[in-house]
Amino acid sequence: MNQSKAVIVFMTAPKRDEAERLAEIIVNERLAACVQILPEITSFYHWQGKIERDAEVLILAKTTIDKFPELEKMVRENHSYEVPEIIAVQSEAVSAPYFNWLKAETANQ
Repeated sequence: MNQSKAVIVFMTAPKRDEAERLAEIIVNERLAACVQILPEITSFYHWQGKIERDAEVLILAKTTIDKFPELEKMVRENHSYEVPEIIAVQSEAVSAPYFNWLKAETANQ
């Protein structure tokens, strides 16, 4: 078992309804086994020469590195942002039962 292939993908959305819509697509298409939406956060960032400050919601998707290209493509096609945040962080360790569930739920059916 290669547990190093589990990733958490960080994404943001401007509103909860968009985050929920993306989460449903991600789970329905088995691009991630689990998606969590955290309540409002405040993001500060540079955009087109200015410092911006916006309320957003944080989306965390638990998946495998093999699913990242499909997940990224789907999010880019369905997100309202011109350049959505899509960052995969590889896990250092994952419990075996959780990883087995994650692999089973993201397997092509």
